[in-house]
This record gives sequence, C-alpha cells and structure tokens, in this order.
Amino acid sequence: MTIKTNAKKRFWAKGSVAALCALAVVAGLNVGFMSPAKAELRIDITRGELKPMPIAVTRFPGEGVAETEIGQNMTQVIAADLERSGLFSPINENAFIQSAASLAVNPNFAEWRAINAQALVNGRVVTEANGLLRVEFRLWDVLAETQMSGVAYRTQPSNWRRIAHKIADEIYKRITGETGYFDTRVVYVSESGPADNRTKRLAIMDQDGANHRFLSDGRFLVLNPRFSPTAQEVVYMSYFNDKPRVYVLDIDSGELELLGDFPGMTFAPRFAPDGNSVVMSQALDGNSEIYSLDLRTREKRQLTRHPAVDTSPSYSPDGSRIAFNSDRSGAQQLYVMNADGGGAQRISFGGGRYATPVWSPRGDLIAFTKSEGGRYYIGVMRPDGSGERLLAEGYLVEGPTWAPNGRVLMYYRQHPSRDGTKDRYRLYSIDLTGYNEREIVTPADGSDPAWSPLIP
Repeated sequence: MTIKTNAKKRFWAKGSVAALCALAVVAGLNVGFMSPAKAELRIDITRGELKPMPIAVTRFPGEGVAETEIGQNMTQVIAADLERSGLFSPINENAFIQSAASLAVNPNFAEWRAINAQALVNGRVVTEANGLLRVEFRLWDVLAETQMSGVAYRTQPSNWRRIAHKIADEIYKRITGETGYFDTRVVYVSESGPADNRTKRLAIMDQDGANHRFLSDGRFLVLNPRFSPTAQEVVYMSYFNDKPRVYVLDIDSGELELLGDFPGMTFAPRFAPDGNSVVMSQALDGNSEIYSLDLRTREKRQLTRHPAVDTSPSYSPDGSRIAFNSDRSGAQQLYVMNADGGGAQRISFGGGRYATPVWSPRGDLIAFTKSEGGRYYIGVMRPDGSGERLLAEGYLVEGPTWAPNGRVLMYYRQHPSRDGTKDRYRLYSIDLTGYNEREIVTPADGSDPAWSPLIP
C-alpha cells in the first residue's frame, strides 16, 4: 500500500464511488398523489414505540430467468431494509391473494385490504438493448386506493442491490416524510485474536452488512475511522511502524495519505462538513488539545489551550461549532465551542462522566457515551445540554455514529466472558425513541463504527 504525503494533488470534491456504478432516475411513473382532502398514509417516527405498518412488497417479475432472479432478490432486500427500521412489517407473500400478472395491470385494493396491507409495493425488471437494467417500482396507499410514488432506475445489472436500497429509501421517505438511510455504508474496526494481542483491521460494508470487505491487512493497529462528506475517503488513526498517526484512505483506489508527521500522538480525527479540513486531538507532554488541519495547505491551527484534556471533537453540520469532551471541570464532560475555538461552554450536567460527542446530521442533537456506577450508556441531548435521553445501556456500549437522516444511531457493545479473554464486540443500531435495537452482523468482532452519508 502506497502512502502519499503531498496534499496539493488531492481533489476533495470527488463524485460517487467508482466501484458503485452510476444510477439514472428515468422518470416518474404515473404518480397520482392523493388530494389534500384525503388522509395521507403516514408514520410519525418522532413518537415512542410504534406498531409497525403492514406493507406488502411483491416480487418484481422479469422478462427472463436472470431478471426474475434479480427481481426476487431485490424485493427481499427492500423488505429487509423496511423491516429492520422497525417501522414496517412486511407481509408474508404466502398471504398474497392477487397474482403478479394481474397486479401489473392494476392493484385489486380490496384483496390487499383483506390481508391487512396498508401499503403495497410492486415493480418489474427489464434488460434494455444497451445491456442496462431498468427497474420500475410503484408504492400504493391501499386504504386510499392511490399511487404514492413511482420511479424507474437504469443501472448495470451488478448494481441491483443498491437500486433495492434506493427504492427502500424512497418508500421510507414517502411514508415517514424523512430522508431514508438504506443506501449507505459503514466503515468500522474488525477485531480478532486474544484480548492481549488483538488484530484490528479496517473494514467496510453496506449498512445491512452486505458487500463486506477489508480495507487494511491487519499488520498495523487502526482506530477511529470516519467518512468524508463525499463518502469517498476515510480518515483514521493507525500505529504505522508503531507510531500513532492520522491517515486518509481513498476507498476506491486504496491510496493512503499521511496527514502529517506531528510530534506526540494524534487521534480522534473527523472531517469538517465541507471536507476541506480535519479536526483532531494531539497529545504533547501529557496534555491533549484540539487542532484543525487544512487539507489543502496543511496549515495546522490550535483551537483549545487548556491544561485539561480536550479531545473527541465533532463539527456541527454547518461547521460553525464543535462539540468535544474535556475534564477541565474536574470530571469528563461535554462542551461546545465556536469553530475557531472560542466561547467554550459546558453542556452536560448529569451524574457520571460524558465522552465521545457526535453532532447529528440534522443539527438538533448531540449523541454521547456516558458512564456511571459501572454502567455505560448511549444517549442524546440538545446542543444546549437540555433534553438528555439515554437510549442504550450495557456493560460497555460505546462509539455512537449517526445515520445520515439523524434518526438512527449505530454503536458497539461489549459482551464480556467470565475470564475476560473471550469478550465479544458487536455492532448495534437503535432509533431515537430508544426502541428497535438491532445487531449488525459482521464476520468477526466489530467496534468503532462510522456511518457514511447517503452515497452520491
């Protein structure tokens, strides 16, 4: 793997990841939205525990064997995405009454109401003369007997899984009113080996665990990976040749770039919202301060100057403020300051210690880790410190990261063994209501997850 140090050749406004073929949205498909006088099918995801909405996701028929198989696989992915959100309950296809052939003409809404479906999804898969796959889908409000959405996509046949995620995102958005999060990826640290000699490799996967692959070979310890705003690069800390340094990895090319050979230890890096700088901590002579680094000029700027430990910086979505944790009040607490380092104010005042603040993509909340009385928690609070809520609890829960719609969190949980030598680390997601905790299955132990933005 080649490591570059010349920042001037970098181009930060890259487009979509080349490994994922470009998508083309063809057109709306006879979209007939309901008139304002009718009650619109809607899920309010800001409420507490919800009863999932029954939805029928029918198989997408194809013209040939290959298209039929792709259509079947796509509907399975769509249904799985919706079910995992906790907001939808896909109906078993054995209960379907209307045939796929007649559904292609028009839904028989009475038959779908008979099996308690409130929403209905159908579509089809066609291979065009140029070899591209055309996937059409429609979303229906069964009770109002109206079409809510209709979209067609063109892409390479190998890209069918991503199309399925985009369809699930469209369904989620149309029914909840919120942006979806299924067409995303997660980078994390894959762990293996005994507790006293762990191998930690950088790994990446789709948000549902599919398309898993490793980005590093395990020779050097890696920590704290974070996506760039373009989802093209990952910034992380690595002990390359036993020296803790911060690197940027181009996911597509595998090109690795050292951000700078700073003295002491640099850690906890994160991109700024514009992707042109990185904020991180640097420890010198036993004291940790927060710095920003301009990725174009390599100019480093010190943001905090305090004898306490300041670390774990995270930008607000507009880049105007930074959340961080510090023990300047005597115990580890959360603070918010201006992006230039001024105006630092403490925002956490509950019992216990607070750490790893992460600003929501919506800007309305800050997620954090809290420890108190030997227990750990994942929680959220508003940027002014009000409205603290604890969502997950465990022997060790840590490393929160936000889905791009700001409605779901991912983190890792430690499952201790009796002797401490075979502890398990697993990734989990949970929604903002504190319900619907789900394990994200990985080939080995996993920690330090980072959720990507929606893929361009």
